[in-house]
Amino acid sequence: MSKQKFALALGGGAARGWAHIGILRGLAEAGLEPEIVVGTSIGAIVGGHYAAGRLGMLEDFARELTRRRVFSFLDLSVSGSGLIAGQRLFARFEDHLSGLKIEDLQTRFAAIATDLSTGQEVWLRRGSVTDVVRASSAIPGIVKPVSLNGRWLVDGCLVNPVPVSVCRALGARIVVGVNLTSEFGRGGICIGDEEDDLAEEIISDEAPITRWNGRGAFQLLHRQLFGRDDGAPGITSVILNSFSIFHDRIARARLMGDPPDLLVTPDLADIGVLDFHRADEMIASGKASIEPHIPMIERQLNSPPPASVNTRLFAGRTSIT
Repeated sequence: MSKQKFALALGGGAARGWAHIGILRGLAEAGLEPEIVVGTSIGAIVGGHYAAGRLGMLEDFARELTRRRVFSFLDLSVSGSGLIAGQRLFARFEDHLSGLKIEDLQTRFAAIATDLSTGQEVWLRRGSVTDVVRASSAIPGIVKPVSLNGRWLVDGCLVNPVPVSVCRALGARIVVGVNLTSEFGRGGICIGDEEDDLAEEIISDEAPITRWNGRGAFQLLHRQLFGRDDGAPGITSVILNSFSIFHDRIARARLMGDPPDLLVTPDLADIGVLDFHRADEMIASGKASIEPHIPMIERQLNSPPPASVNTRLFAGRTSIT
C-alpha cells in the first residue's frame, strides 16, 4: 500500500470516541489502512475492534444505542472504587472480541493505561484485547480500575491522551493523531420523558435500584449522578467534564512535544461526553474531518522515506510485555 508505515493515534474523549469510527471508515473508502493503531480510552476500544477486524460489530452497537440503552449498561456499584462496575458493557465487548489476543492481530495494536500506584504510563501490547481496552478506558472514579499483571490500571488519558509518541516508538513514519477534546460542549444526557422507563433499566451490581426504595430512590440517585432540576451538575458530569478539561490540557502539552504529521479534530463542540446515543452524528463528523486530508496522506505515504527517523521517548514510560 505504501512505502512507509502508517499509524493512527486515537485519543480519548468518552462518547465522542464514536467519531473514530467515521475516520476509519473514511480512510478505508480511500483504500488507506493503517498498519499501526494505538488508542487511549475510547480510542483503545475503537482501535482494538479495528485491529481485530470487528469494527463493523462496534459500529452496529453504537448506532443502535438510545438514551434508554445507554442507561441499561450502567451497572452502578454501591461500593468499591468506581460508580460503575463495567461488567455489563464489557460483557458486550467480550462478545465482539472473545478469545482474541493482541499478539495475534494482523494490525499492530497497543493501548495506553496508567498505573494507579506509580503514575507511570503503561503500553499494553500483549494479552486479551478485552482486558486491555477495559484497562485503558477505566475512567477514575467512574469505572473500577482493572488489575493486570500485578498492576491496578486506569484510563490512559491521565498520561497520554493522544498517543502519537507510542506510534513513533512502534516504527511509524506517518502518524495521524485524532484529538476529540479540543472543544467542549454541554456534558450529560437529557432524560426528559424517558425517566419512567429508565428507572427499570438501571441495575446495580447487587440489585435493581428500584428495589431499594421504589421510584423515590431512583430519582434521588438520578439527580446525584446526572444533575438536579435546577441545572446543577451531578457527580458523573462533574467528574467526566473535569477529566475532559484535564485531558485537553495534557493533550496540548504532549502534542507540542510529540506532534503528529496530521492532527485531526472532528467538529464535536455540541457533543457531551455522555452522549453515546448520538453515534450517527459523531461517525459522520469523523468521516467529514478526515476526507479533506486524504490526498495529503496519500502523497506522504508514497513519498520516499526519510534517511533516518529520531524516535523520542520520555521518562516514566513502562510497558507490559
